[in-house]
Amino acid sequence: MTNFNRISSIDIMRGITIFLMLFVNDLNMDKVPSWLGHMEANFDGMGLADWVFPGFLFLVGMAIPFSLSKRLSAGEGVKDTGKHILKRFLALIIIGVLMLNSGRVNPELTGIGRNLWALLMYCGVFLVWNDYYDRENRYLTITGFRLAGIAILALLVLKFRSGHIENNGSLITGWWGILGLIGWGYLVAAFTYLLFRESIVKTALVASLFLALNILTGLDVIHPSGVINTAFGILIRGNNPLLVLTGLIAGLILKRTREAGHLKTILVFFLLGAAFIGLGFLLRHWFIISKIKATPSWGLLCTGISFLVFTIIYFISDIRKLTGWASFLRPAGENSLTTYIAPDIVYYLIWMTGVPVLIYKQAPGALINIAGSLVWSLLMLGLTAVLVRFSIRLRI
Repeated sequence: MTNFNRISSIDIMRGITIFLMLFVNDLNMDKVPSWLGHMEANFDGMGLADWVFPGFLFLVGMAIPFSLSKRLSAGEGVKDTGKHILKRFLALIIIGVLMLNSGRVNPELTGIGRNLWALLMYCGVFLVWNDYYDRENRYLTITGFRLAGIAILALLVLKFRSGHIENNGSLITGWWGILGLIGWGYLVAAFTYLLFRESIVKTALVASLFLALNILTGLDVIHPSGVINTAFGILIRGNNPLLVLTGLIAGLILKRTREAGHLKTILVFFLLGAAFIGLGFLLRHWFIISKIKATPSWGLLCTGISFLVFTIIYFISDIRKLTGWASFLRPAGENSLTTYIAPDIVYYLIWMTGVPVLIYKQAPGALINIAGSLVWSLLMLGLTAVLVRFSIRLRI
């Protein structure tokens, strides 16, 4: 733990989930065992990829009471903290929607190739949201960079055409993209913390509300449609906020129980993990375990797994103080947004140039495909470390 109350296990587990996210996203699922990827929508079960993103959402919530309490303890007012939350939410929404639409570019109508459009978009993202050093002395230069980034993004949005009928072929919000989903969950959990602070009971009641929404929409008692569904469907369906809120509860518990000793923290987290898994299997009588359908049984199982995985990592890194084994994960854990986006830039560069870097994906056996994706993911963690060394890292 550092002097600003950082928990090693949160960074390490975040690094693990990001690493696994890169790994499962890179796999050629036609060549590897199905349990490594996502299960089909109507399949009752889950693979490794079906836990990775919920595990990350859990950690998004878990970090909230530490990061926001630090701001409030430093004298920042509730109004300014609320503005900070909204800025982060909007940044995640904007980047998420842009990433979602990068695969929909129609080169003929847009006038820009799909790969080039995506690369320019990421260039704009880094110009706007990079964590620039020496900001006070380089104010004009940094402002110029950010204005240039805004101009690039605005031009790309104006030129964008998908060639599809909806929205006259312009950008769509769709399912908001991965970062957009994180943004919605973060918005709910962060304002929940701002409203109820360290109250575990009140936070649990908010989480219960979203669990109820998840159940009711799953039973089709509530069925959002039209503009309401487009704008707020993620919240009404409940599952996404629930995953972040359970992480928020875990963070609140950790803040409170570690003062009473590590044994209590381990015991509480283990019992909660087992309880969530048990409740998930109980709801399986009414809902299949499906990530694609975002069923409550799947969400609760993922939360239970996250509690148990964190318990193991907490014991190793924060109790036994064994963190050297995870040193390669630290840059990713501390710069998760950069680590998630940087590989996409490399992908688009590879596709645009045609350099056969990803040739391992065409190997006939599963072993080479898996090994290749593992090496790729490790190289992407290394890329993040290099970017950070050159002060290229996203901060929103």
